[in-house]
Amino acid sequence: MNRYNLAKKYQEPEENIMMDIGGLAKSQEELIDLSIGDPDLITDERIIEQAAQDAKAGHTRYTASDGSAAFIQTVIDHYKSRYDLDFAAKQVRATVGAMHGMYLTLLAITDPGDEIIIHEPYFSPYKDQIELAGGIPVVIPTYEKDGFQLEADILEQAISKKTKAVVINSPNNPTGAVFSEETFQKIADIAIQHDLFILSDEIYEELAFDHSFTPMAKFAPENTITFSGFSKSFAMTGWRIGYMIAPAYVSEIAKLINESITYSAPSISQQAGIYALQHADELIPEVVNVFKERLAYVKKRVDGIDFLHLGEMQGTMYAFINIADTHLDSAAFTKKLLDETQVLVVPGKAFGVTTGDQHVRLAVTQEIAMLKEAFDRIEQMKF
Repeated sequence: MNRYNLAKKYQEPEENIMMDIGGLAKSQEELIDLSIGDPDLITDERIIEQAAQDAKAGHTRYTASDGSAAFIQTVIDHYKSRYDLDFAAKQVRATVGAMHGMYLTLLAITDPGDEIIIHEPYFSPYKDQIELAGGIPVVIPTYEKDGFQLEADILEQAISKKTKAVVINSPNNPTGAVFSEETFQKIADIAIQHDLFILSDEIYEELAFDHSFTPMAKFAPENTITFSGFSKSFAMTGWRIGYMIAPAYVSEIAKLINESITYSAPSISQQAGIYALQHADELIPEVVNVFKERLAYVKKRVDGIDFLHLGEMQGTMYAFINIADTHLDSAAFTKKLLDETQVLVVPGKAFGVTTGDQHVRLAVTQEIAMLKEAFDRIEQMKF
């Protein structure tokens, strides 16, 4: 047996930069890993304690395939109290993280050859998931000079008779950009006019530092499928729990698909999510303030290094740093950085080559003392 017994599309797999970065992170001594968006924070003790009590009380079995009634109602209540949005229970389902919901949706809506628009820089799994679902990714740019806002005319030009949906991500990984309400409204108007789905990844919704975040469902409720979860806002990456909110007819198909994949999301993680959402007002600021402080520190240090540039810090846990003045592409810069300083970041080409390759993404997933050490090393580099 050999690799040529694999499916043909995997016999010569494409480069996967994010997976390669993960391997590097485990192979270097004295490495300062600022690559992957998995914070050093431990989930709040109150969430852990409540989940432990719930496990002892019997929450260790399957829930209904779309989630427990209590979890679904808690999501509904959260959106009503936080955003004044109303959803029916049949629109909400628990997922194994937000990515799971995105993939279920793509499987539910995509016929072979359908085009799905994504805006670059983009979270790299979007492109892979579209292709796995049989669709064709159509990549459109956003630009640093525009604050990485998605321009309506660029979106319009990308739409064809084969277009089924547009994927948006705000607050954005990797750029940290937060789309304005004006941008959201323009996207909504275009989607409604062309009868397109909007697949809105809002996993960083609470990490919009100086903006009042409004979900896309406010602007195009009939067209929008929302994905969010607990990994970022509550430092719950390992719990693998999220949710999707969709028109009922989409949610029903996602349910049918998922019953042959994971069946349900972890019951104990759903219980943890219930507690987290019910105490969001006290729990979220403790996480958000950590990332806001760390990004402010990164901005200060980048501003003191002449070969690096960084724009306004709007949100998330990432700094998308411009390296154009080094005259290196993002892969070459990342390698030089690792070789000379043992600091690991992600080359911007992992998020698209058109507007990503003059940047690197740095995740503020280490405490400030470690960030200080990293930048003390970086500022000694010569170009």
